[in-house]
Amino acid sequence: MNIQWFPGHMAKTRRLLGDNLKLVDVVVELLDARIPYSSQNPEIDTIVKNKPRVVILNKCDLADEAISNEWKKWYTSKGNHVIFVDAMSGKGINEFKAVLKNMMKEKIERQKEKGRIFTPIRTMVVGVPNVGKSSFINKIAGRANAITGDRPGVTRSKQWIRINPEIELLDTPGILWPKFEDLKVGMNLAFTGAIKDEIMDTVELADALMEKLVSFYPQNVKDRFKLGDINDKSGLTLLTEAGKNRGCIISGGEIDFERISMIFLDEFRGGKLGRITLERPEDIDNE
Repeated sequence: MNIQWFPGHMAKTRRLLGDNLKLVDVVVELLDARIPYSSQNPEIDTIVKNKPRVVILNKCDLADEAISNEWKKWYTSKGNHVIFVDAMSGKGINEFKAVLKNMMKEKIERQKEKGRIFTPIRTMVVGVPNVGKSSFINKIAGRANAITGDRPGVTRSKQWIRINPEIELLDTPGILWPKFEDLKVGMNLAFTGAIKDEIMDTVELADALMEKLVSFYPQNVKDRFKLGDINDKSGLTLLTEAGKNRGCIISGGEIDFERISMIFLDEFRGGKLGRITLERPEDIDNE
């Protein structure tokens, strides 16, 4: 499958992110817990460098809990703070705020010792499309969020949002875009909806996802679509059976592959097939 993706102008992205980094204490990197590696910008380490970072594994309620714990150990071993979050329900938000305060504890103490008035912790959230960045920001800000206005060096397109008296968030929507050369990364982004379905062949995409899920979570697929024997069957064959079971039939008794493909993709993305993670740390380490 030829996936056309818009990587953006990485030079411009680097420059914008670099300018914004000077204004914040902590970078908050939002990842999709189902595809932590694929949803991470491959140049993030180079761009952020030694700036303190919190890794948020969002949509944790959709991911395989056991594998999520493996990812947490993997990222922690690389010196990152890791928090599981479900931005829709608010799970993990209070833990996130507590971690920020703990990370900045020394800075806060130094300010007190010098008799300085306390300044809020300044953070910036980065993440790829459809990772839940807007939901995360809105859940943190809540109803009492207040834009604190422009600051020196901040363009009018950026906004400082007062989360509470101790935390401010620099809202820079759309600043970070992924660039990938690995087809597997592109496919994982497409499976989870980070790449618009309009530019994809949804039948090919559903075919590929079906084969992947049958390999990792066979019982989930079998139970959800009431499939018979799934061993040694292609994704398209299983989609055909699923289409029959769901009544996705067009004139002449043919399977409506477009319809069953979208049903399959939507139900995976909505968590109706169960908690599923598409990649594991050992897959990355072995590459």
